[in-house]
Amino acid sequence: MIGYAARRSLAAIPTLLLVAIAVFLLMRLIPGDPAQLMLGDAASAEEVQALRRSMGLEAPLPLQFLHWAGAALGGNLGRSITNGEPVLPLILSRFSVTAAIVLLAVALATLVAVPLGMLAAWKQNRATDLAVVAFATLMLSIPSFWLGLILLLVFGVKLGWLPVVGFVTFAEDPWAAAAYIVLPVATLVLIELGGMTRMARAATIDVLRLDYISHARAKGLSEFTVMRRHALPNAFAPTLTLIGLVLGNLLGGIAVIETVFTLPGLGRLLVEAIFQRDYPVVQGVMLFVAGIYVVVNLLVDLAYPIFDPRVTAE
Repeated sequence: MIGYAARRSLAAIPTLLLVAIAVFLLMRLIPGDPAQLMLGDAASAEEVQALRRSMGLEAPLPLQFLHWAGAALGGNLGRSITNGEPVLPLILSRFSVTAAIVLLAVALATLVAVPLGMLAAWKQNRATDLAVVAFATLMLSIPSFWLGLILLLVFGVKLGWLPVVGFVTFAEDPWAAAAYIVLPVATLVLIELGGMTRMARAATIDVLRLDYISHARAKGLSEFTVMRRHALPNAFAPTLTLIGLVLGNLLGGIAVIETVFTLPGLGRLLVEAIFQRDYPVVQGVMLFVAGIYVVVNLLVDLAYPIFDPRVTAE
């Protein structure tokens, strides 16, 4: 187990390096002069040249990358052109909002989707299975922004149970903060339920066809015991992969949900930085998001042996 974890962790290092190179090159492929884009057309040539020097844009690309990567390793992603704040603390403050909503939503969606998918697999081709599949397909078909707006209209405007606009941190007022994140979390849970449920159902159907399941039933074990002790560990591994992809995607920024519910999250920060042409913030957020993907997938890989010991044996 320790050797497996060490190998997977070491394999993530070149991935992070390639991600950093890709982010750096993508930002350099943007048409136009970054300094000119940030300062606008009204800026003088002297101002543009000074900004280029301060950002190190006059050096060759390899030197620019080494300077930027070295600073990034030290936690220095530059300063925002818009407000002059350090980029990393700005990203972390916005990420805390996104992470609180995403982690809660994914946890709730997993707790509902996995049992629901296993139930559908157990009752395959029966009324229960058809109802679960229909519900999952419906959830996959609904756009997140539309569902968010419907929930806002019903529970915020019509019933007045929950706030419609704004956000309060848990440090300021835990109860008010919880009220503000109920609708975003509910929207994400419903949207992600579809894919997770279908994956759990498909994986469980494959597992239920294996010989050791028939052997467990032949020993006289109850169906609940068969599903919990024998089917769940093996059926959950493919679902775990999907959960990792969903988690990485959502932690990278739920821009649509954050815009609908006016949440100051990471996705909204990226959108605002793009519109404001805030070059350091865009570059920093892209690197942070890519790093989140790599870290989440690494954690998923490290969690595999818990459900399938054959992973470490291989």
